[in-house]
Amino acid sequence: MRVRASPRVVGALAALVLLGSACSADRAAEGESAGAANGWPEASDTRPVIDLDFVVSEDLDTVEGTERVEFTPDLDVCELVFRLWPNKPLTAETGNALEVTDVLVDDRPARPEPTAAGAPDGAPGTLLEVPLPSCVPAGTTLDVLLDFTLTLGRGTDERVGVARAGDVAWFGTAFPLLAWEDGRGWARDPAVRVVGEMATSEAFRLRSLEVRAPSGYEVLGTGAAIGAPEQADGLTTHRFAAPAVRDVTVTVGRLEVLSRQVDGVHLHVGAPRSGVRAPLDDWADQLERSMREVADLLGPVPYEDVWVSVLPDQTDGVEFPGAIQFGDVSPGDQSWLVTHEVAHLWFHGLVGNNQARDPWLDESFATYVQLVVDEREPEAALGMPGGATGQVGRPMSYWATLERPSRAYVRGVYVDGGAALLEARDVAGEDDFDAALVGYLEAHAHSVAVPADVEAAFADLPAALQVLRRAGALADEP
Repeated sequence: MRVRASPRVVGALAALVLLGSACSADRAAEGESAGAANGWPEASDTRPVIDLDFVVSEDLDTVEGTERVEFTPDLDVCELVFRLWPNKPLTAETGNALEVTDVLVDDRPARPEPTAAGAPDGAPGTLLEVPLPSCVPAGTTLDVLLDFTLTLGRGTDERVGVARAGDVAWFGTAFPLLAWEDGRGWARDPAVRVVGEMATSEAFRLRSLEVRAPSGYEVLGTGAAIGAPEQADGLTTHRFAAPAVRDVTVTVGRLEVLSRQVDGVHLHVGAPRSGVRAPLDDWADQLERSMREVADLLGPVPYEDVWVSVLPDQTDGVEFPGAIQFGDVSPGDQSWLVTHEVAHLWFHGLVGNNQARDPWLDESFATYVQLVVDEREPEAALGMPGGATGQVGRPMSYWATLERPSRAYVRGVYVDGGAALLEARDVAGEDDFDAALVGYLEAHAHSVAVPADVEAAFADLPAALQVLRRAGALADEP
C-alpha cells in the first residue's frame, strides 16, 4: 500500500517495508524449486527465474544494476515488456530515474523501445518493449540480460530514494520488472498521478540477489541471506535468494538491525543508526503482534523471512513480498498501519493482482484485515469526494480523473472497500466468510488474481457478493 494521507483521513490503510534476513544457504534452498512456504501451495515450476546484481555508490545516490531473466511464457509472444516504475510521476519528479542501457536476448543484442506510459516530460518512460526477431511459441524459454542505472532522489517520500541526511538509501520495484500475467499477456497500464502502486508481476524465483555496497553499510534485502558477506576493494557483497516473490526491495546504509524469530519466521527490522522515533524493540513487538493476529485470520505468514525498514523521509508504509518500508512513525500509536502492511504479505505478496487495473484486490483486503484484527470501526463515508462512492473496483486510471485523485482513491478503495468486505463478512457469517477467504488464498497462491476469482471463491455466499456488487467491487449480475 502506498498512500500519502494522514491517519485521520485514511482511517484504515497504509504501507511500508517488512522483510527478513539472517538465514543460511541451506534454509534458502529449502523449497527453492517448488516455491512453497509455510504450508501454502507451491508456485508454478515454469515461473520466471531472476538474478539481480546491484552495485551501490559510496554516496548512495546511484545504483548500477544487471538483471538476468529466464522467462517461459504460456502464450505466444512477439516482444518482451518490462516496467520501469521509478519513472512514474510522483517518484520521477523528486529525482529518481531508472534507465536500461543494454539488452541481450538469447545472447544477441536487442533494441529496447521505451514509452512514456504516464512518465512526466523529461523522465525516462515507465514501459520498455523489447521486440523479438520473430514471434516465439508458448513454452519457449527466453534468456534476457539487461544492464541498467538507477538514480535516487534525496528526501523522497516513496518506495525509492535517499535520506536527506545521506545515511540510508532504499529502492523497491527499482529494476526492470517483467510485466506478464499468465493467461492474459503483457500488462501495459499507464502510470498515473495517484499515490499508490501500479505494478503487475507473476511470482518468480529469485535465484540470486547480490548487493555490493560500500563496506561499513548494512544491507536489508529480499528472501534469505546466503552465507556471510564478503569484502573486497572497499565493497561488501551481500547475497539473498527467495523461492517465490513478485518484487524486490533493498535498503542500504548505516543501519541498526534487530532480528527475531516469530513462529518460525525470521523477522529483521532496520533503521538508521542516527535514530528514529521508536526503538527497534517497539517495532519488533508490534510487528510480532500483527503477524500473529493476521496469521490467525488468514493462515501462516507466507514468507520465511520478513525484512522491515524504518525510513526517515517516508510518512506511512509501502508493501513488498516478504518486506515492508515504514516511515518514522510510532508503531504503537499507528498499530493499524503495521497491521495493514503486514496483511499485504498475503494480499499482493502471496496472491498478486494487477495493481493498476484492480487495486482493490490488495488494498481493500488489507484494509479489511486491519479492521478485523485491530477491531476498528470503518471510517464513515462523510465527505467522500465526488465520484468515489460505490466505485471500489475502479482502476487507477479512473481515480486520476477525479478532483484530488489520491484522496478520492484512498476513500474509494481503502475505506469504502474495507468497509464493504467487513459488511460482507457480517451478512455471510464470520466463519463461512473467513473459510472462503482462506480458500481464495489457497486457490490463487503465487498467481495474479482477478475480481472473477473473488466472485468464484464466495459463490456460496450470495449475500456477501451482493454487498460487494453494491460497492462496485464486482460487476452487476447479468
